[in-house]
Amino acid sequence: MDDVSNYNRERWNALARANALFTRPALHLDAATARQKIDPEGLLGELAGKRVLCLASGGGQQSVAFALLGAYATVYDLSDAQLERDREAAAHYGLSIETVQGDMRDLSRFADDTFDLVWHPYSINFVPEIRVVFGEVARVLRDRGLYHLHFANPFFSGLAAQDWDGNGYPLKLPYVDGAEISYQDQDWVYARNESASEPIPSPREYRHTLSTVINGLVEYGFVIRHLSDTMGTGTHPDMQAEPGTWDHFNAVAPPWLVIWALYCPGAF
Repeated sequence: MDDVSNYNRERWNALARANALFTRPALHLDAATARQKIDPEGLLGELAGKRVLCLASGGGQQSVAFALLGAYATVYDLSDAQLERDREAAAHYGLSIETVQGDMRDLSRFADDTFDLVWHPYSINFVPEIRVVFGEVARVLRDRGLYHLHFANPFFSGLAAQDWDGNGYPLKLPYVDGAEISYQDQDWVYARNESASEPIPSPREYRHTLSTVINGLVEYGFVIRHLSDTMGTGTHPDMQAEPGTWDHFNAVAPPWLVIWALYCPGAF
């Protein structure tokens, strides 16, 4: 593993020890809430018997939702602590899932045409070059398999609620693909008073321009099925929130995008 892999593994292991938001297993799901968690747009259809790769998706949140709906779930993640959360969640429900440790840029552990769905939550911004990831995803997906990709809104990447200057959230960083970005974790990510004994490394992320994301997907045979811009809290912007808070920031700058893409090799 390179420096990028080692940094991400150490950071997410530390976040898991601090019980950060995205490391907390989902232990109160049933079929209805599992479906809402992974398919709010109603795009997945029947999942029973489908093979799902939860890519860079450790933490015990998505894998058990898929398994509760009858899918065969495999979790592939760098963090051993995050993978342990998936095993804990599976044991809680009496489910069987597969956990594999590795880097999203190298899926050689899996044969071609293995999965019907690759579910990729927010993590692709942790690597500087994304086309290699798209190539690996395309290889392991079956023809007309579905790729769910959650990533930073590139126009606002690196901005945070604390950037409020009295008038707005000013863009300050160059719009350059692959540029490294670091910032302070938002207060809701983990309780700092509970992790004071272990400093947690700041996020080390990379901006991926929208053209790089879209053209990279097209290059590897993906057809865009649906795109959503998402906020961190709730479903409606709250312009009455106090400026400089996370809720207000979300009302001005939706921080994340979600793409659902269908793998159609030869479509272009």
